[in-house]
Amino acid sequence: MKMNYFVVGTNDMHASKAFYDGLFAGAGLQTMSPSDRMTYWLGDDFAFAIATPFDEAPATNGNGTMVGFCVGAKEEVERMHGLALELGGTCEGAPGQRGPKFSAYVRDLDGNKLCLSD
Repeated sequence: MKMNYFVVGTNDMHASKAFYDGLFAGAGLQTMSPSDRMTYWLGDDFAFAIATPFDEAPATNGNGTMVGFCVGAKEEVERMHGLALELGGTCEGAPGQRGPKFSAYVRDLDGNKLCLSD
């Protein structure tokens, strides 16, 4: 079994799309917006999306919820962590060795927690 996709909520589709477009720039992902409330970034065995909640209530981030992205190398973890901060994200853990993985943690513009690891 493998994960099919992951979606995080947003309260500002325009700002969130700009954040993830910048973060995923150069990753070779396709962007697709099947409706005005959802945008996907798609690649081989990869699907990530942002969405305004279907019930029209405000999007919130889950306590303990985190999305992990394997970005391939220590240098890429450092680059993407810095890029996320430049794009308006906030640091939740600077790049460093954590057990067997080199990783860093950020929150996006809506407070969703992301892990970037090698």
